Amino acid sequence: MTIPGPHDIARCELSSGIVLLVRENHASPAVVLTGYLQVGALDESPEKAGLADFTADALMRGTASRSFDEIYGALEAVGGRLGVSGGTHTTGFGAKSLAEDLPLVLDLLSDVLREPTFPLDQVEKLRGEIMADLAERAHDTRRMANLTFYELAYPKGHPYAISSIGYPETIAGIERDDLVAFYRDGYGPQGMTVVVVGAVEAGEVAMRLEEALGDWAGPTYDREPLPEVDRLHEVRRRTVAIPDKTQSDVILGYPGPPRKHPDYMDARVCNTILGVFGLMGRLGEKVRDEQGLAYSSYSVLSGGPGPGPWRVIAGVNPTNVERAVESIRAEIRRMCDELVDEEELRDSRAYLTGSMPLQLETNEGVARTILGMERYDLGLDYLQRYRDLIAEVTPEGVRAAARRWLDPDAYALAIAGPPAP
Repeated sequence: MTIPGPHDIARCELSSGIVLLVRENHASPAVVLTGYLQVGALDESPEKAGLADFTADALMRGTASRSFDEIYGALEAVGGRLGVSGGTHTTGFGAKSLAEDLPLVLDLLSDVLREPTFPLDQVEKLRGEIMADLAERAHDTRRMANLTFYELAYPKGHPYAISSIGYPETIAGIERDDLVAFYRDGYGPQGMTVVVVGAVEAGEVAMRLEEALGDWAGPTYDREPLPEVDRLHEVRRRTVAIPDKTQSDVILGYPGPPRKHPDYMDARVCNTILGVFGLMGRLGEKVRDEQGLAYSSYSVLSGGPGPGPWRVIAGVNPTNVERAVESIRAEIRRMCDELVDEEELRDSRAYLTGSMPLQLETNEGVARTILGMERYDLGLDYLQRYRDLIAEVTPEGVRAAARRWLDPDAYALAIAGPPAP
């Protein structure tokens, strides 16, 4: 398999400022398109939490030239997919079709991005769907633990402490006019990135995207820098009681390094050792297998444009919560205090380098990877340098990352499960 790089990724900028990256793959008849716009929950007020996500979801509910049924009917007729979704920093979109149907997909994408009409009946249907999802969240131990963790780990009012899909009271107060205004004031091509991978010619894709979106003009929200997030200096703990549950979900963690932070690669290897490699790393070995304190126990390093979370996640019998937390803290302490041995580091390096080609086996995986390379300014040669970047991580670097970002005695701890007896 040829690793994508400068030799086969074509990059250009359209007249509207949109950045396009194309990687041709004529071994498959399909084509995948993914990308994002620079608009998201960062641009909404806390009083209207969920507005960005609501707006993104509403884009495909009707346009100036197509109804909801016509949009989805056109996609179903060719077996294609197209979707738009909101996020904290960006609004993402993605599509898949046969290569011969890419012109239709681009026409539909242009239509929903440039000419949404936000039909009132569809807005109300969508509101009902969102409210149903929020009601489901309130009874989901994992989701409620996650929601609570963000509220504990980040300062009050910080964008990361606010749910990007909103709350029942904020969604209930959002009117159609709010969607129209949010779209009007912040949807435009500046900062937009599109990646296309599949059986297409790069030049033809550029021409067709220029035809579809090259003359698009629209504003982009001005953003202040993200507020600073200090290191946690105490334990912040909260328990959410959810009736009729038999399992507790535990999330213990910290604000972590942004993707572009110099520590990120050391932290990634550290996280792999802590809760990923093999059967969920040291956490899986100690907390779950040896001590039997959790059904599952693993760690996740989010990265991202800002200080995304570094979390340990565990599903636990309610009677074992305190012991599981102590066991998790012990493994974090070990990461901070001790150098990892060379064999463990070598195995984790091999896992990280060996799993990368697996992520590139599909057009979807290639497209996601290229999009991340562009978003975080990693360079088109990032995948060629990736093995060396992993090989440069040392035991000292792993411990330094753990000491900088983790702390067994100061953390955010969210627990959601059945009420105490």
